Amino acid sequence: MRDAVTSLIKTYDLTGRYFDRDAVDDLKAYFNTGMARIQVVSMINSDASALVRRAGAALFEENPELIRPGGNAYTTRRFAACLRDMDYYLRYASYALVAADNDVLNERVLEGLREVYNSLSVPIGPTVRGIQIMKEMIVDMARGAGINDVAFIEQPFDHLTLALSDRSV
Repeated sequence: MRDAVTSLIKTYDLTGRYFDRDAVDDLKAYFNTGMARIQVVSMINSDASALVRRAGAALFEENPELIRPGGNAYTTRRFAACLRDMDYYLRYASYALVAADNDVLNERVLEGLREVYNSLSVPIGPTVRGIQIMKEMIVDMARGAGINDVAFIEQPFDHLTLALSDRSV
């Protein structure tokens, strides 16, 4: 798994260059958000299961057909699998939050997801919406904790939803 620092070093190393002003500015930006990243991930970790449950409840309130007979989250097993997947997305998004690099999402989440979801007939729209609901909840938690610049929080969640939306799953 890469992070913002190793990705930057790799880029400059491959081209045989010293860090320039842009590289130093990127490093400063990463380190300036470091404590906020840790604080947000701590908030996620301390309340992850409740966060997933609340996001699931909000998703099913918006899309009640998912939990009705014939819906993709109908039956206890499918409902639990939906929440399990939301937890999975949240956990990996928290890794990407700390790393400030979405590489872990590409390697551990998005690779092979198409085949799995196609084989299980999982609808992508509600999956994307569930991820966005979690993002909104975490942004609200961060703002409540006094973190005003939340762009770093949005990045991994938006990366997931964009990648999922671009794929025909």
